[in-house]
Amino acid sequence: MWAKIKWLGKRRFEGETESGHKVKMDIAVEKGGENTGPTPMELVLTALGACTGLDVVPILEKKRVKLDGLEIKLEAEREDEHPRVFKKIKIEYIFQGKDLKDSDLKNAVELSADKYCSVSAMIRKTAELDYSWVIK
Repeated sequence: MWAKIKWLGKRRFEGETESGHKVKMDIAVEKGGENTGPTPMELVLTALGACTGLDVVPILEKKRVKLDGLEIKLEAEREDEHPRVFKKIKIEYIFQGKDLKDSDLKNAVELSADKYCSVSAMIRKTAELDYSWVIK
C-alpha cells in the first residue's frame, strides 16, 4: 500500500492513494490554513468509523440481519500537549431496521472492535475506545 502527499500552498495538502483516490486536507483559518478540507486527525477519526462500518455491515449480512440504515457517530478527545493524539473516542452506532436483535448487533460491534478493525487496533494503543449502539 502506498500514498503520496503533495503540498498545495499555505497549509493545504492533497493526498493520493494507491487506488487512485485523492483527498484535500487543510487546517482551520485561525491556525494558518484556509479550511478547504478536513484535517489529518479528522480523517483518522473518519477512517475509524468507516473501518468499523466495513466490518459490522458484512458481519450482519452473514447473519441475515437486514439493516435499513446505519450511522456511526464518533466523538474524540485529544491530549493537550503535542503530539496531540486521541486519548478517548466514543463510537455510537445508530442501527435502523425492523426486528433487529441486540445480541446480533452486540456481536457484530464486538467482532469489529476486538478482531477485525485495523484502524481501531492502532488507535487503541493511545486511546480508550467506548462503543455503544441504539436501534431506531
